[in-house]
Amino acid sequence: MNLLPRSQFNTFGGIASQRRWAVWALLGFALFCVRPATSAPVETASTAQASADAAALVLVDPSLFTTQTFQWKDVARGRSVPARLYLPAGTRFGAGTVPLVVFSHGIGGSMDGYSYLGRHFAAHGFASLHVQHVGSDRQIWWGNPLTLASRLSNAAHHTEALDRVKDVKFALDSLLGDPVGKVMDVKRLIAAGHSYGANTTMLLVGAKVEMNGATVWVKDPRFSAAILISAPPFYGLGEPINIVSGIDVPTLHITATADDIQIPGYSSGVADRLALYKATGASTQAAKVLAVFKDGSHSIFTDRMGTGGVALNPQVKVATRQLALAFLTWLQGKDTAALEQWSGQNTLLLSQFEKAAF
Repeated sequence: MNLLPRSQFNTFGGIASQRRWAVWALLGFALFCVRPATSAPVETASTAQASADAAALVLVDPSLFTTQTFQWKDVARGRSVPARLYLPAGTRFGAGTVPLVVFSHGIGGSMDGYSYLGRHFAAHGFASLHVQHVGSDRQIWWGNPLTLASRLSNAAHHTEALDRVKDVKFALDSLLGDPVGKVMDVKRLIAAGHSYGANTTMLLVGAKVEMNGATVWVKDPRFSAAILISAPPFYGLGEPINIVSGIDVPTLHITATADDIQIPGYSSGVADRLALYKATGASTQAAKVLAVFKDGSHSIFTDRMGTGGVALNPQVKVATRQLALAFLTWLQGKDTAALEQWSGQNTLLLSQFEKAAF
């Protein structure tokens, strides 16, 4: 069973139901330049300075956080689960606990990605654990270019989609079982992800899908909220309302008007993100927030600089992490002031902002 559109990867064949799991994968193509430039752009002194200035905007004072890397191994599955933890500086055992965000990357990513978020969270009192999914991580870009399609197909297989959920659960179990896990507030655990990672996150907080006549429901009740960035639709599995309406935790949805995934035979744009937002929690009336930035790109939310515009890219990154922090602050105190303040401060960047069931 393969998640990639069979019209483009018919080498891998299979039964017709393979198409049903097509979504999750479209993801990495937009993230990592499916249509690379034929030549590198000429960098002038002015563009180099602009790039440097942009990168400086997303820096975080390194004295405000620490990092720790784990190389866990899930023996039962024979699968490595690397992860990087961003921790508020000065965090000490016996001195209280901190909330924890668990982040899932998109296809072709790694635990090194989305550091602009992890560092910011840690600098403001939230630990952030970035899990690496070895079946759909950066290794798929390495090796023989002629077998890239095969590697992408494997990364998009439904078994990998479910293994990613197991990765997050295993990483969380492992962290909480580690000495450093004693500083985590188990009542304030937030799942988060971008692109493929957003689909992983939705499954973790209650999305239900049908496969071969059976309902797949792999919710982890430990998570009390979710941050969904550039969430693609569950392509081929029916209407979003049937998949995500039962999510019963607060969700933050972030996208952009040019948040487009485009590969031959398939495209997914902001309309799909909005449809998922509308359907999420529809039957449970769970609180949710939507922010749509003007312009941008699908990969503007990764650590990559420049994509979506040299000037716009860092502005969206800064605004994204500020919004995520405002959402996390609301979760703690149920005070919408931080969210209202954020929307007022970012009017020029926004195409749409709304809250529901607050």
